[in-house]
Amino acid sequence: MKIIYQTETGVAIIHPTGELSIEECAEQSVPAGVPFRFINDDEVPSDRTFRNAWKDDNGIKVDMPKAIEITKTRLRAERKPLLEAQDVLFQRALESGADTSEIVKEKQRLRDITKITATELNELKELSA
Repeated sequence: MKIIYQTETGVAIIHPTGELSIEECAEQSVPAGVPFRFINDDEVPSDRTFRNAWKDDNGIKVDMPKAIEITKTRLRAERKPLLEAQDVLFQRALESGADTSEIVKEKQRLRDITKITATELNELKELSA
């Protein structure tokens, strides 16, 4: 058994060690006045991709807007070195008088990667720069 409660930033899950009863553990660990409940181990999702977007809504669910923000942050980190590489290619192309249209197109694709239209978690997981 685990103890779960909602925080301002997500879901807190307490894993009792067995030294105290689960009730005593909840009394010591959950902030005063905060509602909590006990859940079975199998109620905690094994997929932790969007752990920071979990919410307790009569079961642990993923808050889609938060999952989208997590995905945008990941994509921004992924694209940063790719954009930097394209910047170098662009400068070299300018210096040599080569065509830059494909580089410009790729840079725009990378910029647009955070314009997310996904509506399912699996779609978010599959996105990459």
